[in-house]
Amino acid sequence: MADPSRESSARPDTASPGSEFPGIELPLSELQRLIKEFLEDYLKDKSKETVGTYRRSLNEFERWFVKGKGAYRFRTSDIEAYKTYLMEEKGLHQVSVSTYLTAVRRLCQFLTDTGLLPENPARSVKGNRRPETHSRQFLTDEDIALLLESVNQSGDSSEDIAKRDRAIVHAMLFAGLSEIEIIRCNVQDLEQTLMGWYLRIQGKGHTVKDQQVPIDPPVMDALRLYLDTRERIRPEDPLFVSHGHRSDGQRLNTRSVRSRINHHLAKSGIKRPGITPHSLTHTAALIWLNDGLSIEDVKQRMRHGTIDTTMIYFRQQGKLAGESEA
Repeated sequence: MADPSRESSARPDTASPGSEFPGIELPLSELQRLIKEFLEDYLKDKSKETVGTYRRSLNEFERWFVKGKGAYRFRTSDIEAYKTYLMEEKGLHQVSVSTYLTAVRRLCQFLTDTGLLPENPARSVKGNRRPETHSRQFLTDEDIALLLESVNQSGDSSEDIAKRDRAIVHAMLFAGLSEIEIIRCNVQDLEQTLMGWYLRIQGKGHTVKDQQVPIDPPVMDALRLYLDTRERIRPEDPLFVSHGHRSDGQRLNTRSVRSRINHHLAKSGIKRPGITPHSLTHTAALIWLNDGLSIEDVKQRMRHGTIDTTMIYFRQQGKLAGESEA
């Protein structure tokens, strides 16, 4: 809750009937204190990654707040001006604009709940619509063949690194795992059932491992080959670890995974604008659709919230064969 002793510096003005709420005067130091309270208390049940996303988004909001030199007063018109700034001056992609506005909207809700605002001024300012296609490109059949050829060759990497990278590529490309899901997995999260192998995962924004991903035989084979290179594996050990001299045995981080995948994308000659490590995860959906899985099955495997998201992939199926959009 807001500190009552500070309310004199952030007291809401009174709006006249039919007019926009005049807003509140808030010095930068008070805004920073409230943002800190919002992140540490209001979002205490959220994952570290989610809180980090809000923190980074609100950093931009703070910079814009400072540029306004006190003109910003938490009114709807101010939120709309911030959206315009993000779109026109910063030139952010529409998805990023929506992310930044979501952070401000949640902050305003916090200020509303603590009594500093009579209502949430950001509620009526909508983010940009989700794009009909992904900004990241998909890999084609030829790209996939070249990438697999790259990870099947150890080259200048040690055998354990080569087999680890191969397993990671398979997990992303044929199981649809993201970078964050990969680094959070432990050995004990691999489970064999009567229906086959599954991996318990903790997805982005989740605080527990509450989802299961089917692990098809080619992916499981790659995982086994990698795990066989490691000695004295305990169930609680990370599924993927570093094999560097200084960090041997430590859990990989997303930066390391991203770096290794980018290395193989470049090595295989398929790195181009739009092709990122996350393209592998996106491509998994196209592979499943091409193999005959139903849209509902792909939705479940990709852990999509709605079928509308899965339909984005359905409309892009031709890209796997290298077809251009009509």
